[in-house]
Amino acid sequence: MVRLTRAQTQERTRSGVLAAARAEFADRGYRDATIDGIAARAGLTRGAIYANFAGKRALYLSVLAADAERAARTGHGDAAGTVTPREALGAIARARLGSGLPADVLDDEPARAAYAQLLELEALVLGLALERLGLRGRAVRVAASALTLLAGADHLATAAPGFVDQFDVVAACELLTALPADRGWPRAYLQHVSPARPVDEPWPDGPAPRDGVVHVLGLCRLEAAEESVRSAPAGAAVTVALVTGEPDELAPLARLVLARLDATLRRAIPERARPPVRLLLGPAADALAAAAGVTEPSDGTEVAVRVAAGRIVAHADGRGAGAAPATRPRWCPSRQPWRALPERPPGVRA
Repeated sequence: MVRLTRAQTQERTRSGVLAAARAEFADRGYRDATIDGIAARAGLTRGAIYANFAGKRALYLSVLAADAERAARTGHGDAAGTVTPREALGAIARARLGSGLPADVLDDEPARAAYAQLLELEALVLGLALERLGLRGRAVRVAASALTLLAGADHLATAAPGFVDQFDVVAACELLTALPADRGWPRAYLQHVSPARPVDEPWPDGPAPRDGVVHVLGLCRLEAAEESVRSAPAGAAVTVALVTGEPDELAPLARLVLARLDATLRRAIPERARPPVRLLLGPAADALAAAAGVTEPSDGTEVAVRVAAGRIVAHADGRGAGAAPATRPRWCPSRQPWRALPERPPGVRA
């Protein structure tokens, strides 16, 4: 008989708890499911459940995230190569209908605040995809309006069964391409952001990311991801690392939203039109945050670094940090110390 390692034993226990939770939520719904019921199904004590998950909400979100990740891996395959923005919005609607969260899942202010920012991040990524498909102007508002419409439809489908016609919801989302151009970028405060602090430091332990910008954001500041995505020099890689000061409570929510976004992109957006931004969560994000100098991540963290040739060449933190590395540190021939020279003003990437 092969003896399992401690990590393998813990993973087996977590898998068993998730399977029991999935059955409990399927039978009783989120409101009526209980930790005692999950423990009984798993053949464990309440203490064993809480040793692996923060509570019922964390379990529920972890189950949904696992299902969304599986859907992304085993879905219907990539979207067709030729898609108009209108067709993409219809595909987004079909992919997202029925994926809303029960209102009582987000029953405290920290969870609601984090979810609002995660939706901002979703709207940004989907809006960028619509722009790459040819929708003129900044399409983030179009994407946000679609997410709003879909969330309302999901709520009514539960509160008033039979009222919502899914075909009408899809058609309404497609019509959102006619919204007036969104002129919400660049944000006014960006013109007052100081250039990043020039540094010359090796990337800490592990391989450095591709040359570009690493933007570390707490879950309550995710709307700032637009700064690095739109301000980064053309061709520069952008990585957004999501961190939180409440990983047990909020990381499952972030994991669900990122998995749901991944599944939506695969079903609705051709690969060529997917935004060139990498979103990281969990140990990989924490490692990047540490390398960028974030020692105590919080939900309000805002730090960005510019990486070139395996070295950190610029560092910024606070409001507007994501836009600051757009000013690239260069060596001045006059033998003066490093200083930041403007590379391009913040704005919509071509």
